[in-house]
Amino acid sequence: MLNTCRRSRGAGYQHGDRRGCLSGTRVAILDEIESWTKDFDKCPVYWLNGLAGTGKSAIAQSTAERLFADGRLGASFFCSRDFKDCSDLHLIFPTLSFQLAYRYPDFRSVLVPLLQSNPDIGYESLCNQMEKLIVAPLKEKDISTVIVIDALDECTDDEPQSIILSVMGRLVEEIPKVKFFITGRPEPRIQSGFRLQLLRPLTEIFVLHTVEHSIINADIRRFLETRLSVLAERFQLVGWPSDEHIDLLCQRAAGFFVYAVATVKFLDHKTRSPAQRLDVIVNLPGSTTHEGQTRYKSKTTIDSLYASILEVALDFGAEDPVVDSEVRSTIGAVVLVVYPLPPSAIAELTGMKTEQVMMILTSIQSLLVLHDDPSHPVKPFHKSFPDFILDPSRCLNKRFYISPSALHLQLATNCFKLMNDTLEQNLLSLPDYALNSEVEDLPERVKGHISTALEYACKSWHNHLSEVKEDTGYILHDLHYFLKERFLSWLEVVSVVGNVRDAVIALKGLIQWLQEVCHGLFAVLNVRELTPYFRCPQTRSFLILPETTLSLSLGFMK
Repeated sequence: MLNTCRRSRGAGYQHGDRRGCLSGTRVAILDEIESWTKDFDKCPVYWLNGLAGTGKSAIAQSTAERLFADGRLGASFFCSRDFKDCSDLHLIFPTLSFQLAYRYPDFRSVLVPLLQSNPDIGYESLCNQMEKLIVAPLKEKDISTVIVIDALDECTDDEPQSIILSVMGRLVEEIPKVKFFITGRPEPRIQSGFRLQLLRPLTEIFVLHTVEHSIINADIRRFLETRLSVLAERFQLVGWPSDEHIDLLCQRAAGFFVYAVATVKFLDHKTRSPAQRLDVIVNLPGSTTHEGQTRYKSKTTIDSLYASILEVALDFGAEDPVVDSEVRSTIGAVVLVVYPLPPSAIAELTGMKTEQVMMILTSIQSLLVLHDDPSHPVKPFHKSFPDFILDPSRCLNKRFYISPSALHLQLATNCFKLMNDTLEQNLLSLPDYALNSEVEDLPERVKGHISTALEYACKSWHNHLSEVKEDTGYILHDLHYFLKERFLSWLEVVSVVGNVRDAVIALKGLIQWLQEVCHGLFAVLNVRELTPYFRCPQTRSFLILPETTLSLSLGFMK
């Protein structure tokens, strides 16, 4: 029963390539957090907040590892905007509950009957979820544990005050033996959430970017010395780096661990000497750019480092509109996709060759998590890189700058083109009158007929379309053809890949987009005008669609 529970499968601290703090760094803050987890006279909620790049996630990872080693970690959820199921607020409590059930048999004995009687509880309101999936079992069995939630700001939340923090403020006191360790940027909705009247007295706050500079600087120095000594040994560099080099890098890092990590990744090149690449960083020009409302000191910005890495890696000479466009399309597909795609899928989605995409990505691999195998997903190594390259006030080189609206339009157009060119009726040649569950080789058929890029297009076209607010005329023709000629084939595909619920969300989003953006171009067109028949993706039988089933606004003024 537990395995059917709705949850995020990759949100736990043990998943992915997450790294904790380097041994010997962040000792004071880690010890303070550990002391808080053991003292139940202290506040039940701990909020570690800090700007991007200050090392929050590394601290959360190390905290989770320590707690697990001591047998005190109940569950963890590491939020990430890179993955849809890790940025959905409605998956946090079900996922934590699932992990708690595996960790504590007593918890499981309460949860399983609940799921049997109400299997759709994972789709209920956040308040119901926390009360039934978390609070009730923990309270009934009097369980003492610690729960870790990292990067809460990475979750999609349209409320002015964090809705999940509002729920926690109402319910946390009912489970006094449970501690919640939460990290996140001090964004307005998160700050407002922790300032709520019910939650404020229950929360201990630690502001990471206000830690004494000398302490952070010592940790960054230790990190740089350790990592660069490995490079020096590999390349047989004697006396490198110098103390002056380390001093300068620490000064420019200005308390931001991400600067040190990005520097090491840039220097760690397979074929080029790290000494030569360090000279590039040392000779960086000054900068007065800033992130959000926090101004960096001259010559210390992560922006300058990112800009330099892009310029050196891509070796731009004279402007070439074609090359520049390919670079922006490739990088844009990395930073704006709904979930990470492998280079091969990015190539198919953008209409480029895989070797072209790999060449561009390899040249900036210090900014990415990139595997040699083009079938492995690629993503930014840190969320500060998308923040930089999507902001025209920070990414001053217009050849690199990614315009979100322009790239979402391009990605939406590419999704429709791929679906319009590829989808066809009964694409998988499935037998009539058979349920998906009755097709034994369904996974193999899906893999053989639906590429990663096509699956992405079918799942995510509406996400990109919803971000298109201008130049809609460029996409309406493709959208119209998709709805008229490929709509039912699309429904079949989303069925066999297990995405039917999201298809409903996609159609609702489409209607809203048409009403808000297209205005006069929008007109009501009954689905029957598209086609009177629907080949049911579950049974392969042909059914006449009743008007009340899908009376969706899916047409345009001609």
